[in-house]
Parts: sequence; C-alpha cells; structure tokens
Amino acid sequence: MERKLKEALAHRRSYYSLTNKSSISNREIEDIVKFAVKHVPSAFNSQSTRLVLLLGEQHVKLWNIVKDTLQKIVSQEAFKATENKIDKSFLAGYGTVLFFEDQTIVKGLQKAFPLYQEKFPVWSEQTSAMHQLAVWTMLEDAGFGASLQHYNPLIDEAIIREWKLPENWVLNAQMPFGVPLHEPDMKEFRPIEDRIRIFK
Repeated sequence: MERKLKEALAHRRSYYSLTNKSSISNREIEDIVKFAVKHVPSAFNSQSTRLVLLLGEQHVKLWNIVKDTLQKIVSQEAFKATENKIDKSFLAGYGTVLFFEDQTIVKGLQKAFPLYQEKFPVWSEQTSAMHQLAVWTMLEDAGFGASLQHYNPLIDEAIIREWKLPENWVLNAQMPFGVPLHEPDMKEFRPIEDRIRIFK
C-alpha cells in the first residue's frame, strides 16, 4: 500500500482481533524488520537494538510460553481470562516481533563516556521505541494489524533459553501481528493545545 509517512502514522492503531493470515510474503515481512534495524537511528550510533521475528509454529510457541509462565504465578480464575485473551488475540495472529536491547553495547558506552553513563540506558530505551514504531507502522502499512505487549521480564529467561539468544539481550516488548478481523475503535485524542507549546 505504501502510504505517505504522515498517512501511515495517522493510520497506525492497536489491533487485538487478529487472524493467522498474512497480507504479504514471509520474505517481505523479513524485509520490514531488516529495514528498521538498518535505518532507524540510535544514540551515539550505538545500533543496540536486536529484533527476533517469530513466524508459524515459532510464533505459537512464544505465546504458549507466555501462558505457561503466567499460569504458574496467577490465580486459576485470573488465568482463565488471560488465556482467553491470549488465545483470541496474540496467539491467533500470524507472527510476533520481539524487541531487545544489547546491554553489552549500552555498558560499553557507559564505560567509554562516563559523563553520560546514567543516560545510556534511557537512550537505549528510546532507540528501542523508535524501532517499535517503525516496525509497527510498516506492518500496518502492509495490511497487518498489530499491538505492543509487555510480558517481560516474566518471560525473559524462557525466551533466551528457547531460542538460544545471548544473555546480554534484554527484552523490551512483544509485537504480535496478523491480518485484522475488523477495524479498531476510533481513537480519542487529547486537545493538541494541552500537549504542545509553540514560541515564535
């Protein structure tokens, strides 16, 4: 579809009713992830963001890990609602993008630039957020619906172990996506005048 950037950003929403269908090829999905990793900026050109793309059975495996983890720590009654939500929304999708930050890079920058050492973790989070928005917007522009989830840090160890990822990768967010069942509700915006100050 390739809307103009402003149109794509305005169209982006959180979709929770997903199907396991895809609007594009797996190769094209991979290209979206690779494009974001290559072109999204980062503080000090740190390039600290790491992404993992899970499709097919790997995607299903992730959300079963989430359910297994939660079942051990929440009440049976609470878990029923959680399981229903995951099964009908996130697991029902086509794939998931996992967003990590490489802490080896962050700590290396803290050591190299001690004057800014307290800021590098913050800037790392900002870098991750930019990647999240870029991937989210491009996925939606390609015909998918997506949302951003945060089951970390509860699932971190299981994910690192299952996919044999480096232990210095810290999970920030999970983005399940799939062709949406329907359009999301209209978004309400707070008054712009309350959120921006302009001085001329």
